[in-house]
Amino acid sequence: MAPRIVTLPGDGIGPEIMTSALAVLDKVGSFAFDERVFGGAAIDAHGTALTDDVLEACRSADAVLLAAVGGPKWDTTDPDAPRPEQGLLGLRKSLGLYANLRPVRPIPALYDASPLRREVIEGTSLLVVRELTGGLYFGARGRDADSAFDTCVYSVGEVERIARVAFDAAEARVTSVDKANVIETSRLWREVVTNVHSSEYPNIRLEHMLVDNAAMQLVANPRHFDVIVAENMFGDILSDEAAMLTGSIGLLPSASLGAAGDPGLFEPVHGSAPDIAGTGAANPLAMLLSAAMMLRHGLSLPDEAAAVESAVDRALESGLRTADLGGSATTAEATRAVLANL
Repeated sequence: MAPRIVTLPGDGIGPEIMTSALAVLDKVGSFAFDERVFGGAAIDAHGTALTDDVLEACRSADAVLLAAVGGPKWDTTDPDAPRPEQGLLGLRKSLGLYANLRPVRPIPALYDASPLRREVIEGTSLLVVRELTGGLYFGARGRDADSAFDTCVYSVGEVERIARVAFDAAEARVTSVDKANVIETSRLWREVVTNVHSSEYPNIRLEHMLVDNAAMQLVANPRHFDVIVAENMFGDILSDEAAMLTGSIGLLPSASLGAAGDPGLFEPVHGSAPDIAGTGAANPLAMLLSAAMMLRHGLSLPDEAAAVESAVDRALESGLRTADLGGSATTAEATRAVLANL
């Protein structure tokens, strides 16, 4: 039976880059796609970013492939108004997707597209492991006329499981990022990561780094890093910073994983880019690489994943450049270039 993939095109450029991903997936295998409305599009249709039907479909799927959500149409400071991002947070929480993996590997053909010098980024290959279901994004919050609060909470078990993901992924070193000189949850984080390292992974090197220093080192010496593990907000910020090592956030995929056997969520790091939606100018490569991560981590198809990744690399080596990379290739042209290399 063909693996069942729930597809969530979402908003903005989402439907356009999802079309690209489906074309590539159809070239490498046989899959059953189940398209659902999600994000801002779901707010318009149903008044909520994530309906119960869509959540149930995702729970029963083999994997979930998401393009992008959000846009100025749904921006509001009203805490009671639905927002597209609530659908994404709700999906992550409901599916138990506690580990977000964001690989960062500048492609040699694009070294000169990075704002950093070639000699700084050359040879960089790192993975940001972000804890995805705890911290400020999910803690108690509130506001009144004069103040607002957000609560950051982590348990020992939450830190242990994300630490294990990081150590399992590491080749040589894990850099655990925190703010233990100020924040109590960071002190717990550092203690727990240290305990997991000493008891379960003594052959992997562990270093602790304050988040402000980590932000500086990412642009000063990115080759230093192997695996970076961080709590939810720090991981969110650092992974977007690391995106610029590649020259464009339009090249970064991600995977959100939970317990073994449960469906994962795979999506590009970039947003919905409503300013270019409908123009055919969106870079689909991060979406295609997210589909490759789905093949590898979600469907256990490593050969097919490698084929997609290699086709993207070869297309770029042959001169493919979308607008964000300084070229003029359209979404359709970029997709055809990758398909030609499969």
